Amino acid sequence: MSRSRADRPGLCFVGPLAGQKFGYVVTQAVRLSAHFREAGYSVTAVSASPNRYVRLLDIVSTLIRERRRTEIVILHVYSGPSFVVEDIASWIARRNGHRIIMLLHGGALPEFMQAYPRWTSRVIRRADAIVAPSAFLAREIRKRGLTCRIIPNVIDISQYPYRHRPSVKPRLFWMRTFHPIYNPLMAIRVAAQIRKTHPDVHLAMGGQDKGMEREVKRFADDQGMRGAVTFPGFLDMAGKIREGGAADIFINTSHIDNMPVAVVEACAMGIPVVSTSVGGVPDLLTEGQSGLLTPDGDTDAMVAAIRRLCGDPGLAARLSENGRRLAERSAWERVRVEWEDLFASLVSRQADSGLQVS
Repeated sequence: MSRSRADRPGLCFVGPLAGQKFGYVVTQAVRLSAHFREAGYSVTAVSASPNRYVRLLDIVSTLIRERRRTEIVILHVYSGPSFVVEDIASWIARRNGHRIIMLLHGGALPEFMQAYPRWTSRVIRRADAIVAPSAFLAREIRKRGLTCRIIPNVIDISQYPYRHRPSVKPRLFWMRTFHPIYNPLMAIRVAAQIRKTHPDVHLAMGGQDKGMEREVKRFADDQGMRGAVTFPGFLDMAGKIREGGAADIFINTSHIDNMPVAVVEACAMGIPVVSTSVGGVPDLLTEGQSGLLTPDGDTDAMVAAIRRLCGDPGLAARLSENGRRLAERSAWERVRVEWEDLFASLVSRQADSGLQVS
């Protein structure tokens, strides 16, 4: 049951919010802040700037300006240069006396913590609560002697029309960012090999360009795949439904991953998923039940899995049905209860006396 308006703490979501604009990936910071605002919470969300330096200034000024109406800061934590932002934001939030929830993201975070153990430990220990969307990141945090809750990434399940797929054809769908960590060239290689046995293969590749889209298009032409591969560009919700509705198999070729929302979205639409078995993906998908898993970068293995799927209607039907059930675990109605339980526990107890400003 949701909490009464009087019991709802003031929330401040700190993370990348550029996804509020067309052409940028919609992050969990965007989704969660919008959902809680619609649920009647007092919500501040920062920052929508795609520029890291402008975003930092926006975050600092907002945390200071909104300190009196904020009780809980939900800080979205990523690896790499953005961790500087998270260091500064968490220090300010602690100085303001706010409760801090750190929501961890990204399959590269474990390697980052290993490379910078003292820095990451100092920052993460400022949190009153740590949340991860997958068992993968939760295990990494627990190895460091910290407690971590698992709350799945959220999607609005009602927006994704489900189509049961009792049999499939090689109509492939890839939807990530055109960046090396998502290995988009592998998707072209897979489609080119599939074409040898299935001349009717089609691959749609949608997503935000991070410098590789032109190279991928050239590679598709070099592989003789012009016409068999289409590039619908960045996909908003209508685009996802259009491309997903036309597809029979979702392929995820990432080198690094955590709990990819794109995979959950495909499952929600009933599209059987074939994915590289990296990061948190094996915690998300169960081999042969809710997806097919192949080794990182192994084109031949992914091709074999797709051919197996095309020839086994029972397998396709099982993955389609179980995928929808998997996605339903990320429905807002379920995830909201877990977040509100966490808010209640933070508001009702005194801040941990061992937490110090550092």
